[in-house]
Amino acid sequence: MQLKRYEWIILGKVLMLFVTLSATSFCVVKNQTIYVVFLVPVIIYQLIDFYRFNKKAQEEVKQFVESVHYRDFSRYFDVNHAPLELQPLRQGFNEINTTFKTMSRERETQYQYLQKILEMVDTGILSYNTESGEVVWMNEGFKKLLGIPFLKTIESLQKRDEYLYGEVIQLKNGDSKIVSLIKDKNTFKALMSATAFQTEGRIYKLVAFQNVNEALDETESKAWQRLLSVMTHEIMNSVAPISSLADTLKNMLGQTKPHVSPQNKSSFDDIELGIDTIKRRSEGLLKFAETYRNLNKIVKLNLSKVYVGELFENLHQLMEPTLLQKNIELEIILKDPMLTVEADVNLVEQVLINLVVNAAEAVKEAHEPRITLSAGASANNKVALKVADNGTGIPDDVLDKIFIPFFSTKKSGSGIGLSLCKQIMMLHKGNITVQTVLGEGTAFTMQF
Repeated sequence: MQLKRYEWIILGKVLMLFVTLSATSFCVVKNQTIYVVFLVPVIIYQLIDFYRFNKKAQEEVKQFVESVHYRDFSRYFDVNHAPLELQPLRQGFNEINTTFKTMSRERETQYQYLQKILEMVDTGILSYNTESGEVVWMNEGFKKLLGIPFLKTIESLQKRDEYLYGEVIQLKNGDSKIVSLIKDKNTFKALMSATAFQTEGRIYKLVAFQNVNEALDETESKAWQRLLSVMTHEIMNSVAPISSLADTLKNMLGQTKPHVSPQNKSSFDDIELGIDTIKRRSEGLLKFAETYRNLNKIVKLNLSKVYVGELFENLHQLMEPTLLQKNIELEIILKDPMLTVEADVNLVEQVLINLVVNAAEAVKEAHEPRITLSAGASANNKVALKVADNGTGIPDDVLDKIFIPFFSTKKSGSGIGLSLCKQIMMLHKGNITVQTVLGEGTAFTMQF
């Protein structure tokens, strides 16, 4: 509206100049020189006034363009002290500035809002220029997930983690891939997704990292449970009749043994030995199936507030005779005697016993065998119990398999211990991780 008034002022000045010029032309044609003498100064005045008006308007527009260029929307054009003909123009500039200021404030609010959301999510996000490699943004989720506080360029990631750098570079836009990453010597799986966008003629690649370790562990655990349920059911249904039949045949042989002739005694003994073997192996298979059925028995927790100090003390009393016999030192480190955890005490004790028994096996060849129990709470009040040893460590080719059911490096091992430990920790909405160095030792951490 204010700019319309400005246009009308210009139109008025042009019309007045046109009228004056027309009158002067008419007087010249009619040879009325006296009127021409008076009209010429008027024309000169109108031209000078029009020039000054446009000059002032240009200065006003220049100042306005300058404020827009530097985004100085706080600038105010004084309307009251401006010439009358420039007041509409200044008023229009102020209205445009106010609109720009409102839009800028809204955009800034949206940016801050989006920034806070991206900082709060657990998903790690990294964005970099595909041409220069400059990292333009990385959120707190990325820093915490990968333990990388700062990256100037994507190439600097290569110095920290060459494997991850290669995966990021090779990942095509729109694709996703699960990668194994290491943080604080703990391995976890992350879903890596990539996309690209272009702004101001520059192409940027945005990579998102999401920790899917717990989700994969849960899926894997459920798959193993279904498999074990079917397997134990089929084994027991198939083997139980064989064991029963072998027992019946053995009883029948016992009844006929006195009537066997000396010539057939050797064959009779072979048959009896064969039936004994069938019965023994059948019972072994039944015991095997019953052992693995324990993996599916734990479905509900009896939670209570447990003092970690009492938990360690009970474990020490239970394991002390065995450890003394093997000359193994058990060290307990607990800085906070009042540290508690919400857990099923019986199941947690079972996990600790399994871990200590494994540790005792690992340190049997150590010069000064030692097992250390420790506990502490993190900044977010998550409690962690740790069982560490100074044994031989776990080879890399074995490390990824130790929590898989049936897998065991011991000749007499059932492969159920660590699988059961992992399932118990998952039922507690926690997890169990392992850190190991060959020749130095291994540490299992139970995180609640």
